[in-house]
Amino acid sequence: MTTVAVSRSTVDIEVPYYQPIGNECELFEQAYRQRLPLLLKGPTGCGKTRFVMHMAAKLGRPLFTVSCHDDLTAADLTGRYLLQGGETRWVDGPLTQAVREGGICYLDEVVEARKDVTVVLHPLTDDRRLLPLERTGELLEAPASFMLVVSYNPGYQHILKSLKPSTRQRFVAKSFDFPPPALERDIVAKESGLPAQQCAALINLATRLRAMKGQDLEEGVSTRLLIYCATLIANGMPILQAAQATLVEPLSDDADVQEGLMEAVRATFGED
Repeated sequence: MTTVAVSRSTVDIEVPYYQPIGNECELFEQAYRQRLPLLLKGPTGCGKTRFVMHMAAKLGRPLFTVSCHDDLTAADLTGRYLLQGGETRWVDGPLTQAVREGGICYLDEVVEARKDVTVVLHPLTDDRRLLPLERTGELLEAPASFMLVVSYNPGYQHILKSLKPSTRQRFVAKSFDFPPPALERDIVAKESGLPAQQCAALINLATRLRAMKGQDLEEGVSTRLLIYCATLIANGMPILQAAQATLVEPLSDDADVQEGLMEAVRATFGED
């Protein structure tokens, strides 16, 4: 049986901090009100998951988050019969739970899942809004409060793991990217507690490192990593050590590339 990484947020949690960049909050709310599925596209660590958490809490709906991977099957999402206390019982998967409870189901990096996952999603992404459970014989009709949200990183996926056009066209879609420099500075400062003036240097460094994407790096430095770095600095770690632990080591295992990244760090912050 595949292990499914699922997190569930309840309706009474505090609304997580999120700084809008454009009209994404309005689009999400309209999609929710009109019972439309939503597709989020963008690089790793740019805020997609935080955005969904923010909107679910704002709308007061339980959130079921699934981190998709190569072995994730449709049964992992819908449910299966398990032996419990000497009896065989049906146990709902996170997608089925979300439909029954009228929650929001968020499939992070959906293209990493096996192909049968998209098949089970199709009836939920058109006007039927149905979830067939073949093993129990049930046909669940999603209530008005149910919403399906999926995400992926189109710049990183292998061609064999891209989302089919026939699937993409079932969703309202929104592209995400890293925030503009001034806004990203404020986000990093808010999340880390590091003064905005010091965060500005980190944002300048991030711009230089992101320019290396596609050359020496598969992915540019994320806003998430900048927050990690700023958090370590705000709590007393020397800048170069914090940068190496958060902006160098996570981005590459190649010693030459790491040295190039450290050169950019030292050029920004000096040798001390």
